[in-house]
Amino acid sequence: MRGVMGRVLRDGLGAIAFVSAFFAAAGAGLGLGGDFDWRLDVLTHFAPIYAAVGLLAALAGVAAGRQWRRPAVLLGVVAVLCAAGLMWPEYTRYVEPTAPPAAPSQIKIVQFNAFKKNIDLRRVVAWIAAQDPDIVTLQEARHDLRDALVKRMGYRVAGGKEHVMILSRRQRLRMVRPPLEASPLTYVNATYPSASGPFEVVTTHLDWPLYDTHPRQLADLASVVARRPRERMILTGDFNAAPWSFGLRRMDGALGLSRRDRALFSFPARVDRWDGAPPALPIDHVYAGSGWRTVSIQRGPSLGSDHYPVVVILAPR
Repeated sequence: MRGVMGRVLRDGLGAIAFVSAFFAAAGAGLGLGGDFDWRLDVLTHFAPIYAAVGLLAALAGVAAGRQWRRPAVLLGVVAVLCAAGLMWPEYTRYVEPTAPPAAPSQIKIVQFNAFKKNIDLRRVVAWIAAQDPDIVTLQEARHDLRDALVKRMGYRVAGGKEHVMILSRRQRLRMVRPPLEASPLTYVNATYPSASGPFEVVTTHLDWPLYDTHPRQLADLASVVARRPRERMILTGDFNAAPWSFGLRRMDGALGLSRRDRALFSFPARVDRWDGAPPALPIDHVYAGSGWRTVSIQRGPSLGSDHYPVVVILAPR
């Protein structure tokens, strides 16, 4: 009887491992076609999940019954290899040289999707005040959060009537918005003074890649960036795009800027009532022109949003 139960358990484990490995391998394998079809590119965003599921399924397959062992292990290995193929360019791409911690004329930026349903805005304001950044770029920013930051920090606001905003310690020099015809892109840009000269800030919030507006938004954002001075530009936002997606990789090459984050996982920070969830997707990004060197870039704490904030310090080249 004990032997029968053991075989049943091993077969059950094998069946679960096989099904899991099959879907992980299918998702990762089809994602490789995302370079040719934006609908397949949707699958690429979940490459780390395919790799984790494939690895676990392969290990479970080793302990499974003979019927499931070989297919579960084989499909698990395929899932891991395909997912690794998607992620490999991100981990091997060139990243601008860094600047030393004592580099002069540094600019500190906080990038944060604050989440429109966030009920913990006091903690958000307190944390941003403690960071004391020169620039804060927000998405899904409610007006009560805007007003609280203005009152606490004395920030000046660009895009204050929208949910995408730039808050700055110093008054902007100008706001020259490149026109876009019937575009689905939401963005704010402005030019700011600094000890090392003026610099341009652009921030945006893109749709999920499930929607056909996402490829158009990527193209329109590249158009906006191309029509403003790029050497000292800083571009931030919730791109809703992982760095192993072909769409974001193409935009990396088209912007004329360098992305300063490398696989910096920022979503989700909250799952239902579980605050501080382990992030699975790197979808908040920071780009900068050749006139900047990165001093540091790191993920902030969970602040009641479904995104973690990103803190970056740049120094002029």
